[in-house]
Amino acid sequence: MISESVARRSGYWLIVVVLAMLAGLPLAVWLDISDLSGNTLRRQARDMSSLISSIRAYYSANVVGRVLAAHASGAIEGTVVSHNYANIPGAIPLPATLSLELGDVIKEQQANITYRFVSDLPFKSRASHELDDFERQALAALRANPQQTLNDLTRVGLTDTLRFITPVVMGQACVACHNTHPESPKTDWKVGDVRGIQEVIIRQPYASNVFAFKYLLCYFLFVAVIGISFIALQRQQTRAIHSANRDLEAANEFLASVSLKISRYLSPQIYKSIFSGQKDVVVHTERKRLTIFFSDIKDFTATTERLQPEALTEMLNEYLTEMSNIALEHGGTVDKFIGDAMLVFFGDPETKGPEEDAKACLRMAVDMQRRLGELKDRWRRNGTEEPFVVRMGINSGYCNVGNFGSNDRMDYTIIGAEANLAARLQSIARGGEIVISYETYALVNEIVDAHPLPPITMKGIQREIVPYAVDGLTLGADHKSRVLSEHLSGLDLHLDMSRLEPADRLRVRTALKEAIAALDEAQPETPGS
Repeated sequence: MISESVARRSGYWLIVVVLAMLAGLPLAVWLDISDLSGNTLRRQARDMSSLISSIRAYYSANVVGRVLAAHASGAIEGTVVSHNYANIPGAIPLPATLSLELGDVIKEQQANITYRFVSDLPFKSRASHELDDFERQALAALRANPQQTLNDLTRVGLTDTLRFITPVVMGQACVACHNTHPESPKTDWKVGDVRGIQEVIIRQPYASNVFAFKYLLCYFLFVAVIGISFIALQRQQTRAIHSANRDLEAANEFLASVSLKISRYLSPQIYKSIFSGQKDVVVHTERKRLTIFFSDIKDFTATTERLQPEALTEMLNEYLTEMSNIALEHGGTVDKFIGDAMLVFFGDPETKGPEEDAKACLRMAVDMQRRLGELKDRWRRNGTEEPFVVRMGINSGYCNVGNFGSNDRMDYTIIGAEANLAARLQSIARGGEIVISYETYALVNEIVDAHPLPPITMKGIQREIVPYAVDGLTLGADHKSRVLSEHLSGLDLHLDMSRLEPADRLRVRTALKEAIAALDEAQPETPGS
């Protein structure tokens, strides 16, 4: 379930992403228009400059050049080439004058275009040209490298202004004219020298390019409407999700409380496997090799007569709770409580193999007896003279395990003679004793000290059963570290050498000697007394 805060954050991020996408489109269009405008102006200025240069070159070579050549040969004398040709009948303009006048004509036709043909070395009869910083820097750069062109694009408000400068290079006819002309400021011109600059200035409103993308703008408006509609729909869905989440949270809280209550009636392993989907809740069984543990409180009926119902209930619930916790720590599946009896098995629904399952079951039984000794000490301090004494039986073998019952009511349990044998082994155990079958002993003999008991027979099992009474656990390969456990009415002994501190061993030895001395001093009971 998506929480309300997560859904709200996701909604905000989605709105930000959509708005960013909507804002990014006009930004991209704006950048494209800016680039397009600059490229268009550069191309237009370059074309116009090239056109005027071509006209001037053609005029210089094929008109002025031919006239001057005719003058030099004496074939013609009437045609004059002059910058003030308008005042001389039959005269024609110089190429530079032609360029200037072409620029004036262009400016009259195109108000946004300015043409300048300027030099820092004008004829003496002409006014000097005023050059700004960009033009002076361009002239110096072109004289250093005449093969380049220079441009400068500026934007003021919504208007682009492009200044495009090319060099005015002296040709053969220009050199011959300027070096002999009386008003020329310089008479040592050479072909290829840069006399001045030719500048085309074009101004164009920036917004005029925007409407060239009318279809794109229409598409953008369409996308914007769709995006805004999507945001509105998303907000509506977010509100619906928030409402649904609140309902789901309430339902989940209810289901969680119900499942918690149900879990109290099931073993945690079974509860986990059902709610995780590993097992189906259908009538179905499997045959598996299990290790079964059965425990029972010795003389429980007599104990109920000595205790008040409230005290008995409290002690029994505490005992079963503590024993169940120990079973879960060792990985056992708590099958059921039968009054004061307890059935636990290992090997289903989770198993570590028959040997490890049997060892875990035996360690669990020893820990149960140890914990029971601690509980009995507290119960005595609380006024209970004879607390519980528990007998335990363990057997390993094949059983049917799974869901037994009807489609309306079923129980997850085990059935088989091996389970009954565990109960029978418990019944022959003395108070505080753990009795195991030979099958279990064969699996755990590495960690246990046990002695055989007289064989028994049991209905449903053809072979003789050889029980083993557990004397203690051996925690080392040398069998020196042992766990001894003995619990009888009037005796609670649990000796775990691995947990006993060296400084406390003298105290234990002294206590055991005193106990043995007390037993020796006591008068032995005679039969029938």
